[in-house]
Amino acid sequence: MAALSDPDPTTSGLPAGGDPGEKAVRTISRERMALLFMVMLVTAAGNTAMQSVMPSIGTELGVADVWISAAYTWSALLWVIMAPFWARRSDRRGRKAMMALGLIGFISSFTLCGLILWFGLAGALSATLTLIFFAAARSLYGGFGSAAPPAVQAYVASRTPRSERTKALSLIASSFGLGTVIGPALAPLLVFDGPRLVGPFLIFSAIAAVVLVALRLRLPGDDPTYAARGDVLAAPFSASSNNNVVRSEQEPDRAEGEPAPVTDIPNLSWRDRRLRPWIVAGLLGGHAQAALLGIVGFLVLDRLGLRATPDEGTGPIGIVLMAGAFATLLAQWGLIPTLKMGPRSATLWGVMLAFIGTLVVGAASDLHAIALGVSVASLGFGLFRPGFTSGASLAVNRSEQGQIGGVVASVNGAAYIFAPSIGVLIYGWQPWLAFGIIAAFCAVVALIGWRSLESDEVLEARGDF
Repeated sequence: MAALSDPDPTTSGLPAGGDPGEKAVRTISRERMALLFMVMLVTAAGNTAMQSVMPSIGTELGVADVWISAAYTWSALLWVIMAPFWARRSDRRGRKAMMALGLIGFISSFTLCGLILWFGLAGALSATLTLIFFAAARSLYGGFGSAAPPAVQAYVASRTPRSERTKALSLIASSFGLGTVIGPALAPLLVFDGPRLVGPFLIFSAIAAVVLVALRLRLPGDDPTYAARGDVLAAPFSASSNNNVVRSEQEPDRAEGEPAPVTDIPNLSWRDRRLRPWIVAGLLGGHAQAALLGIVGFLVLDRLGLRATPDEGTGPIGIVLMAGAFATLLAQWGLIPTLKMGPRSATLWGVMLAFIGTLVVGAASDLHAIALGVSVASLGFGLFRPGFTSGASLAVNRSEQGQIGGVVASVNGAAYIFAPSIGVLIYGWQPWLAFGIIAAFCAVVALIGWRSLESDEVLEARGDF
């Protein structure tokens, strides 16, 4: 994180070796970056720990797989609706307040979900009531937990030079990757006497509470809207537009801490021509990823013959999810910075690898083959996700970063409304068809991206990243 450290406050504020007339852009200290990283990591770890145990919980409750996946639908829909709202509110109320709200939503949701499932597994609630109450408690995460990711992204993007933004956003995205390693790794260890399969819910709620306290104490408040400093460079209105450089009106420079008028904040739409190809890629690729992740846990139980002993499924499911998570980290921490991949190349290579991995998973019959296929697919999605995120961010100017964070979070959430449950439903009917559809989505993204997304060379020539 050395590249993201704060400049020495005793310096003149000029970039090292830069033009004296060029304004310095403040970046983020290591301590603050680590705290932002933890905000994202704890929610990712908790959610993947939940993903490790929910197939076993559903089997023990005696409910069909599709209803376990459908229990997330309302939460995902709320995420799509609320993420842009919280992103706009973060422009007015500050990023820190929205991060705290997101953590509170996660803590309350996970605690209630854990208690409800505990009662259901103990026989105090029927399976139907357990799933209904679980879905209601989970909606707290969709409604309020969605406040944190766009706030974190906007905080980072508005304090990071455009030349470093792909790297910075990749680092933040990798917190999810690291969380998906930690969550499945810890989940089997947190299944202990007493709460049993719901232990991960209660433990991760406690960890998130610690992170919330640290956020309150260590991250400076930013209640007014802070405008990012630095030039707004050329951003294409859409990837399919002509190659003429179109420059937005110069944003006024403001010192850090000086509030920007509310009128400076644009109203960014999903239909914005600059975002259209990135939104299409994000939606299709996101649906492919969501459907695959929704199926994996149940596929492990089926292919390994663990339906009769669901408690034993937590370990193998965790192994598969960890293998995928390590591949995601390799993509985001290794391949993107080492190969200096821009948004378009990361997106295209990502969906092509995901296509191959999906086919391997569909044909796998043992734990090794399943883990291999999920690893290849996760390597691809690990490239695709930051490629889409940074591409959308670079398509708009700095004053719009708060709202683009909401749009990205909303697109990501949209994939989880129906894709997991429909994927599991089709998998239960015809497994080969489910994996065929997922692979087809990846192929369509590759085709659209190849034809519509502007090359990284063009963006680099314009100074966009």
